[in-house]
Amino acid sequence: MRAATRRAQIAGAAGRIELAIDVPERSARGVALIAHPHPLHGGTLDNKVVQTLARAFAALGYVALRPNFRGVGASEGRYDEGRGEIDDLIAVWQHAQREYGSERPVLAGFSFGAVIQARLAARLPPERMVLVGIAVNHFAAPAVPADTLLVHGERDDTVPLAAVLDWARPLELPVIVVPGGDHFFHGRLQLLRGIVEHNWR
Repeated sequence: MRAATRRAQIAGAAGRIELAIDVPERSARGVALIAHPHPLHGGTLDNKVVQTLARAFAALGYVALRPNFRGVGASEGRYDEGRGEIDDLIAVWQHAQREYGSERPVLAGFSFGAVIQARLAARLPPERMVLVGIAVNHFAAPAVPADTLLVHGERDDTVPLAAVLDWARPLELPVIVVPGGDHFFHGRLQLLRGIVEHNWR
């Protein structure tokens, strides 16, 4: 983590929720909630893609909050098949509102976390969304707003690009494809960060 990243713990429905918080150097323009990959497959708030998203949003002027879902790291509880994980994000958002006073969150996620954010958006309308490597071949994902930034690796063998295109096509949602990128964007994290930053301003 960067030196500017700090850890915190808040109360959630299943107990304690561990957070990493990245604060922008200037006055915050809002709050970004960032969700990590699947808890049962090594997903944590320290995932490199999730850290990259947090750094991008901090650079864009947002307070970036990355919770560990229940049962991960110091977060209490256990995996709840995507149901309780949404409740965890809502608890983090309520904390963020008290701390930072933002009206609507940016919702960002990677893989499983992207699916959870898509589901959360139906209950908590976002300022905007960034979905990276969204795992639509493993979990049902609902429609998302038309201005959602959808990024995928060309050579993702965990979530094939074709599956994401099939999901995005009826939504008329453009997909930004990272040439040569795999599911974890090895060697292309800076490119991923640049895509988010350049498409946000």
